Amino acid sequence: MEVGSIMQFLDNKTILVTGALGFLAKIFVEKILRSQPNVKKLYLLLRAHDVKSAAQRLNDEGFEKELFRVIKEKQNGNFDSFVWEKVIPVPGDITQDDNLGILRKDLDDHSENVDLLEQILREVDVVVNLAATTNFDERYDVAYNINTLGAKHVLNFAKKCDNIKLLLHVSTAYVSGEKAGLIVENPYKMGETLNGVSGLDIDNEKRIVDEKLGILSGGKAEESQVTLAMKDLGMERARMYGWPNVYVFTKAMGEMLLGHFKGNLPVVIIRPTIVTSTYKEPFPGWVEGIRTIDSLFAGYCKGRLTSFLGDPKSIVDVIPADMVVNAMIVAMAAHVNEQQNINIYQVGSSVSHPIEYSCLQEYGQRYFTKHPWIGKDGKAVKVGKITVFGTMRSFQLYMTINYLLPLKGLELVNAIFCQYFQGMYMELSRKIKFVMRLIDIYHPYLFFKGIYDDINTEKLRRAARGSSSKDEAEMFYFDPKCINWENYFINIHLPGVVKYVFK
Repeated sequence: MEVGSIMQFLDNKTILVTGALGFLAKIFVEKILRSQPNVKKLYLLLRAHDVKSAAQRLNDEGFEKELFRVIKEKQNGNFDSFVWEKVIPVPGDITQDDNLGILRKDLDDHSENVDLLEQILREVDVVVNLAATTNFDERYDVAYNINTLGAKHVLNFAKKCDNIKLLLHVSTAYVSGEKAGLIVENPYKMGETLNGVSGLDIDNEKRIVDEKLGILSGGKAEESQVTLAMKDLGMERARMYGWPNVYVFTKAMGEMLLGHFKGNLPVVIIRPTIVTSTYKEPFPGWVEGIRTIDSLFAGYCKGRLTSFLGDPKSIVDVIPADMVVNAMIVAMAAHVNEQQNINIYQVGSSVSHPIEYSCLQEYGQRYFTKHPWIGKDGKAVKVGKITVFGTMRSFQLYMTINYLLPLKGLELVNAIFCQYFQGMYMELSRKIKFVMRLIDIYHPYLFFKGIYDDINTEKLRRAARGSSSKDEAEMFYFDPKCINWENYFINIHLPGVVKYVFK
């Protein structure tokens, strides 16, 4: 494998990015613009009615974010002219069709008639698919349309591009489900399941979704009932074939479609593990939205999480977002125009630089003891050591004795005293629901015994070090072995999530 000059690869390239306002997508766009200002064009696909509203969303939800602070300083007052010369907002939706919902006729900023779709098909060199819903308990119809059918639409769109050199698709390492041991970077075959149950037919899953929606519509179900039924259906179908939730199930089916229908198109699949705040660039600690482990930190620092379930010795596979983006860019440079088997890269830390769940507990306790969360009442929330239960039975017994029985008692007392204790009752009820929801969503990962092999990713790192310049190798770093986890979590990640997410 030869990587060559990454900067040279990006020079004068035109890239289409789907899901352009997502967390990783924004970091990807910022990195490209900052590191290679000679990139020709970035078409950024996002949901909007027209180009004008797409540009407004891109500005408000993208370029106005602090993420772009460094590039603005670098451009010295010329950021707007620079970025809008390179970036073309594209209103569209990957769930729509093989044209990604792109309007054939639209107006550009100069009010000239432009066939935007034809322009993109003519100019694009690389398609990067970052559009996804990452909700563990998403509605099945929504998750299927975006993560599964959307992946196929993006593939078919890429095939139609005149100068296409590569499709890079971002999936997740957790398409592996609850496998234990070393999980290798292998592709999924069409219809493959994790539990050996036969009969997974991706087209039939669409029929099942449509039939269920038809029944609900015929029965005049309310929207909340439809949402609940579709969430239940997604969980049921995922678990039938061995996946723990609808997110990883639909992402796995998306991978199957790419592998089956790719033809001669060069395809790279990136499977990141748990993506955390930036390690180094454009500055340390930038993050957006509640990432998987951050919901636990949020509950803990606000005093809602005093006990939890899990194995303190379990490996938690985390990887900073800027390292994922750098791996994406290097993989693009390495596989451009390669017409062979699908290339898969698991980007994580569990093999090369593992960290235990107990370490995260310790770092969280140390940080929030020194920097306590200030509650709505203006008082600092005191945190202590979390009680961790090693079995579901011990956890349920603890919850019953310490929370569920007192809640029942409080409910009775509250009724006797004419709702006098309603505030206390509601607060305790909220705490219990919060913890039980976390347990329900994350239960498959609390005792997770898998580690993600990254031999392909390590080969990519070595190739980049061997064939790129020293400056480029340092610019596009993605080796987790360089991270001091204690320093990262206490001085970078936790301050970042408090500043940008918890607020």
